[in-house]
Amino acid sequence: SHPSGTLSEQMFDTPDRLATESIDLDAEEALIRRLTADFERDWPVQEALVLPPDLESWPADHRLAILLDHLDPHDLSDQDRVRFLRASERLVAHQQAATLVGIGAVSASYQQLGIEDPEDVRDGTTFEFRGALRWTRRFAEMELDLATDLLVRLPSVLSLLKEGRIDRRRAEAIVVGTAHLSVAHARAVADVVLAEAQFLTTGQVRARVRKACIEADPSAMREEQQRAETERRFVTWAEPNGTMSMLLSGIDPVRGQELADRINRIARDLSGPGETRTMDQLRSDIAVDLLTGTTSPTVGRVHLTVSLTDLFDDATHTAAELAGYGPVLADIARQLVESGDGTWDWTAHDSGTGMPLKDGSTRARHHNASQSRQLRGRFRTCVAPGCRMPIIACDLDHTTAHSESGVTDPHDSAPLCRHDHCVKHQTGWTYQHLPNGDILWTGPLGTTYTASGRDP
Repeated sequence: SHPSGTLSEQMFDTPDRLATESIDLDAEEALIRRLTADFERDWPVQEALVLPPDLESWPADHRLAILLDHLDPHDLSDQDRVRFLRASERLVAHQQAATLVGIGAVSASYQQLGIEDPEDVRDGTTFEFRGALRWTRRFAEMELDLATDLLVRLPSVLSLLKEGRIDRRRAEAIVVGTAHLSVAHARAVADVVLAEAQFLTTGQVRARVRKACIEADPSAMREEQQRAETERRFVTWAEPNGTMSMLLSGIDPVRGQELADRINRIARDLSGPGETRTMDQLRSDIAVDLLTGTTSPTVGRVHLTVSLTDLFDDATHTAAELAGYGPVLADIARQLVESGDGTWDWTAHDSGTGMPLKDGSTRARHHNASQSRQLRGRFRTCVAPGCRMPIIACDLDHTTAHSESGVTDPHDSAPLCRHDHCVKHQTGWTYQHLPNGDILWTGPLGTTYTASGRDP
C-alpha cells in the first residue's frame, strides 16, 4: 500500500543530481511534475478514497507529504478524516524538527567564524534569524535556546519530534521541565517521559516530567521549589482595556490548591438558575471578595495521594499526587502528617503495585460513601481523554445508565468532570472499563481512544 520504490528512489536521488547539475526553474518544475506523475501512477488518487491501512506506520517524510497533498479530507470517510488529521500533525512535527535543526546549523556556522565572545556569536546568530525570518530579537533568542537544548541536552526528544511521535508543545514541556537538572538527570527524565509522551496531552506531559524530576533528583527539585517560594510575589498591572490584572506566583502548592478549590466550590454553589455570570466571572469575583475580606463559610479541600512507604521513610524518592495540581515532593505529605493540620483528605497506596490500601480524611466531617471512596482510590482525575480535572471536582458517572441497570456499582462507574459528563450524554460518546484499569472510549465517528484516570 506504500507508493512504489520508484518514487522513493527518485526522491532520494534528487539531492545528488541537484548537487552536480545546474537546474533552472523550468527544469525544477519539470522534475516536480515528473515526480507527481510517478506518484499518481503508483497511487491513483482518484481511487484513494480509503487511506492505506498502515498509514500510521509511514515515516513522516516526502511520501506522506505527497499523499496528503493530493487528497481532500472531505472526500474521505469520517474515520479516515481523523487519520488524515493525525498524519498531517506528524508531518508538521517533522518539519518543526527540521527547522530547529536548521537553526542549530546556522548557529554552528557563526561558531566557526572565529568570533571570540560567545555572546557575540549568539547575537550574530539571532540577528541572522531576525533578517531571514522577520523574527523579533526575543523570539529569535527563544528559538535558538530551544534548538540548542534539543540538539545538545536532549537529542532523544528531538528524535521523537522528527519522527512525528510528539509535537513541539510536548517537546517544549520536557525541555522546560528539566531545565534545572544536570544533563545526565535531564536525559534520564526524558527517557522515562518519552516512553509514553505520544499518548499524553501537554498538561499530562508536564505532570509526568515533574514526577520524574522528583524521583530522579529530589534534592534539585526541593532546591528549585525553595528558590521559587523565596521569589514569590504578588504583581498587578494595568491593561489597555481599562481593567487590571493580578498575578500571584511562587505559592506553596498545598495552600494554593486549597485556595483554588475553595474558589471553585463557592462558584459552583453560586451557579445555577438566575445566575447570569459565567464560571470564570464567578471565580474572578469570588477571588476579589476573598482578598478584600468578604468571608464565606466554604473552605477549600485538598486531596493527597501518597505511597504508604513515603509517609514513614525519608529516604524514598517517589512523588505524592496533589489533586488538581499534580506531582509534589513526598516531603509535603510527611509534613502535613507531622503538623496534624486538619484540612486534607488522603489516599495511601502500595508503592509497588499502586493499589489503594487506605483512604480517609483528617476533617471533622462525615466521610464520603464507601463507593465514592473506592472510586477515589482507583482514579485521580476525570477519565475523559486528556482531562486532568481532579476527582473531587467530578461527577461519578454510571458507565451503564442507572435507568438501564437499576444498580449503582463502583466497578461500573467512573469520574467525569461536568463538561465531559455532558459531552458523553449529548454527543454519543461511550466508554468501557478495560481489565488493566484503563478506559476505552468510542466516539460517534467510530473512533476509539484509550484514557486513564491514573497518574500520567
